[in-house]
Amino acid sequence: MYNFISIFSFLEIWYTTVTIPKMLSNLVSEQKTISFVGCLLQIYFFHSLGVTEGLVLTLMAIDRYVAICNPLRYAIIMTPRLCIQLSTGSCIFGFLMLLPETVWISTLPFCGPNEIHQLFCDFEPVLRLACADTSMILVEDVIHAISILTSVSIITLSYLKIITVILRLPPGESRQKAFSTCAAHVTIFLLFFGSVTLMYLHFSVTFPPLLDKAVALMFAVLAPFFNPIIYSLRNKDMKDAIKKTLCPQKMFNVPGS
Repeated sequence: MYNFISIFSFLEIWYTTVTIPKMLSNLVSEQKTISFVGCLLQIYFFHSLGVTEGLVLTLMAIDRYVAICNPLRYAIIMTPRLCIQLSTGSCIFGFLMLLPETVWISTLPFCGPNEIHQLFCDFEPVLRLACADTSMILVEDVIHAISILTSVSIITLSYLKIITVILRLPPGESRQKAFSTCAAHVTIFLLFFGSVTLMYLHFSVTFPPLLDKAVALMFAVLAPFFNPIIYSLRNKDMKDAIKKTLCPQKMFNVPGS
């Protein structure tokens, strides 16, 4: 489990690094521009890291399923070697999946003002500027939709089974610990895939520009910001530190003591 969490955290660092520095630079700069190559690289790494994160979240759900539903066989099934192989495979698949689409976009002709109506470079805003037929992108969109829905289905089924097993446990510390272990991952799952659904699976529904940017901000900034906080709340020392900060106890000196 901690192997997947560490990889997920590593991906989050690079995931935010791809968009946030340039976004902040554009906010304070009068010349809000980005080169064509820079735009393509931003698209590629943003989506590759996002796809890899989704796969790692799926692996974390499977890991929790094995740990809770088959605890006696967990060490045999989820060996360190298998975890490394699954993590490596997720990274390779995530970065290869977006490569054909990015290369294809680099060959398109662009004309007009070349003004992107988004906080960062993304497929849809860039394709709107192309002076060519971009209907082929629908094939990639279908592939992406299938991969997202597959991950969501696996995670949902895993946690439905996990909840069923947990509810069979007698009330007590073991049940509470099992719920606590899964609650953080479920929250992050809802944050991540909820943002993905709003941003990329709304199909023919068109959002107002302001709402579209708000969803992009939630996906690129807010979700990665809350993830470490959510995981930290499972740590007892972190909980105690937060309680001391939010509810400081007043200390009084007693004379003669």
